[in-house]
Amino acid sequence: MALAAVATASGAAVAGPARAEQDVEQSVEFHSGDVTLHGTVTAPVGAARQRRPGIVLVHGSGPETRAKYRAEAQAMARAGFVVLSYDKRTTGYSLTHRSYAQLADDALAGVQVLHGRADVDPGKVGLWGFSEGGWVVPLAASRSAEVSYVVLVGASGVSPARQSAWSLENKLRHEGVGGSLLRTVPVTGTRFLADAGLLPEADYDPLPALRRMRQPVLAMWGDDQQSPPAESAVAIAKALGDGGNTDVTLRFFPHADHKLHTSTDGFQRGEQLVPGYVDTMAAWVAGHGHRTNDALPHQARRSHALGPLPAYEASGVQTAAFVLMVVSFAAHLLGELVRLLRRRPCAPGVGRAPRWLAAAGLATLLGFLGYFGFVTMTPTPGPVLGNRPVFWLVLQLLTAGMAVAAMATAAGWWRVRTSVSGWTNARLGLLGLTSTLFVAWALFWGLTTP
Repeated sequence: MALAAVATASGAAVAGPARAEQDVEQSVEFHSGDVTLHGTVTAPVGAARQRRPGIVLVHGSGPETRAKYRAEAQAMARAGFVVLSYDKRTTGYSLTHRSYAQLADDALAGVQVLHGRADVDPGKVGLWGFSEGGWVVPLAASRSAEVSYVVLVGASGVSPARQSAWSLENKLRHEGVGGSLLRTVPVTGTRFLADAGLLPEADYDPLPALRRMRQPVLAMWGDDQQSPPAESAVAIAKALGDGGNTDVTLRFFPHADHKLHTSTDGFQRGEQLVPGYVDTMAAWVAGHGHRTNDALPHQARRSHALGPLPAYEASGVQTAAFVLMVVSFAAHLLGELVRLLRRRPCAPGVGRAPRWLAAAGLATLLGFLGYFGFVTMTPTPGPVLGNRPVFWLVLQLLTAGMAVAAMATAAGWWRVRTSVSGWTNARLGLLGLTSTLFVAWALFWGLTTP
């Protein structure tokens, strides 16, 4: 995509009300292709009188705005940087669709903004990438010599799908969850979402772009529970080295979260930047050649590659099966309701077991859909009993109850199959087939295992 960057002040440069003595903020807008992006340039007071290093902040995942990075921008400005932060594009970016190449275009458009400023040293304009930005920034830097250096925070050296599964399992373990849900959501769920196209750029490989980079790189992690820190550090350093880039500095900050804000355990999100983080950046930019690599931190678990789903478990097949089961169970319950309203008795010898079967099956399916979405989006398991989430236990109990009702229905139907109408045989036969399909589905999603 062609890049064009035109910075225009939306008004005279104005100082932040509480930080007039520390930094000056100026609103700008610039273009990346046919999209107009809005941002803020934060500069030290008096920056116009001398040229300083410039840095563009590239977002983490989600519809992020510059407001989320104001603490970073102000701290970096106080350390001597001219900082551009901007609102992430909404065109072409959503929960289920995004392009790292397109986001890299946006970052490079920001670089052009800083290159055009009189208070910025054009030989020291860099990119700062946080989390998802750790995939975007190397791609941008590998395509432009105008990027002088790269700073990565909480970057992942593995694919988004692999990182997501690792992060989800960490969160669930931290919440005290054990058992089958630990595999269902992080592994099975991630594979399903990736197959369904609901996890954008799921299989993106960050290593080729890193191998093409020639800029000095400073990569930093805290007690990271979202991107595997030790694993990512090794992968990123190796990829850069394989490409001939040896100017690589790795730093690790204890008591910091994914974003290098203060945190007691890496899960709790802090408001303050961890001490030493921005100072490390400023000292490093002042002299790239002085590398002080830290020892790798402890990482309790390695991430694991996620293979694609086999054809018979593909998201399309599962979705069709899910819809078929819901319709079948709901139709049977509707038929039973009509029977009750007309005061017609159940089929002799079968009793109410088919009703319980259909009700338990439908409740399990709809409950699972809601709970899976909740855990994936939050990610929070809800109340935990022992090491099992209460909602998950309920779904497993419903599954067990459905299995008992299915056996009772099958036994009753076998006894009366020759004495009931063809319509009753057809309804019970369909219910039996749906139950068989349900068992296979429940096995896949871990509802039948402890």
